[in-house]
Amino acid sequence: MLKQEIDSLVPARDFSRRGFVQATVGSGFAAAVLPVTAQTISTDTAGLEAGPVSIPVGDFKMPGYRAKPAGKGPFPVVLVASEIFGVHEHIADVCRRLAKLGYLAVAPELFARQGNAGSYTEVGKLISEVVAKASDAQVCADLDATVAWAAADGGDTARLGITGFCWGGRTTWIYAAHNRRVKAGVAWYGPVARSYYAGDKTVTERAGEIKSAVLGLYGAADGGIPVDTLTQLEAALKAAGNQACEFVVYPDTPHAFHADYRPSYRKAAAEDGWARCVAWFKKHGVA
Repeated sequence: MLKQEIDSLVPARDFSRRGFVQATVGSGFAAAVLPVTAQTISTDTAGLEAGPVSIPVGDFKMPGYRAKPAGKGPFPVVLVASEIFGVHEHIADVCRRLAKLGYLAVAPELFARQGNAGSYTEVGKLISEVVAKASDAQVCADLDATVAWAAADGGDTARLGITGFCWGGRTTWIYAAHNRRVKAGVAWYGPVARSYYAGDKTVTERAGEIKSAVLGLYGAADGGIPVDTLTQLEAALKAAGNQACEFVVYPDTPHAFHADYRPSYRKAAAEDGWARCVAWFKKHGVA
C-alpha cells in the first residue's frame, strides 16, 4: 500500500571505448558527480571475491562488477542496475554490501555498447548520447545474459532478485515485467511514468506484465517523480491482480536519497530503505 513513512525517518589514457569501460567499471566515481561528499560509504572486500568481470552476450563481452562471498556457494543472486552514471564506485559498493549478506551481487555495465557513462561531465549529453540509446529490449537481454553468467559463477538463480537506482530503479520494474523468474525487486526512485528510449513503454503501461513482488522506495520531494504517478502505478498493478507490490514514500526526501556520495543523501531514509530492501528479499525467497 502506498503510504507516507514519517516515523521511519529519524583526461585519461587512450583506450578503445569498450576497453576503457572494461578498465574503469566499478572503479572511481562518475565525472558528472564529482566531487563526492564526505559521508561516502566504502565497504571492504574481506571475505569476498570481488572485482570486474566480463559477461558474454553473444559475441559481445559486457563488462560488469561482481561481489560474492568467498567459497563454493551456491548463493542467491541479486542483479544491481546502475543509475545513469553507469557502474562506478557507488554501485560496486552496493554489490559488496550485498555480498557481505551472502548474495552473489552483479552489476552489468548496461551502457557499454553506447559509451562510457562515467566519463561525461554534462548530464544532458549523457542522457541523450548514452542513456537514451539503451532500449529496454537490449537491457533486458543483457540482464538475461547476466543471469546465465551468474548461474555459472556459483549463483542460485532460482533465488533471483534485482535492485536498482533511478534509471536502474525503472529497470528493476521493467525487468520484473520481462522475466517471471524474478522473485523480488527493490526499485529505488525509478521513474514509472516515462521512458528514456523512444518507443519504450512506461512502467505503468507494462503494469499488467509485472507478476513479481517489487518494493518501490521513493522520496516525496522528488521533483522528477510525482507521488501521483506512484498511486497510478499501484492502482494498475492491483487491477492486474498483483497484490504483492508495495510502495514507501519518505516525506521531505529528494531524489537519489540513497546515494551517499552526493548531497542528495538522506541517512535516515537510506538506512531505513536498505533495511527494507534486505527484509524484502528474505521475505520473497531471495536469501
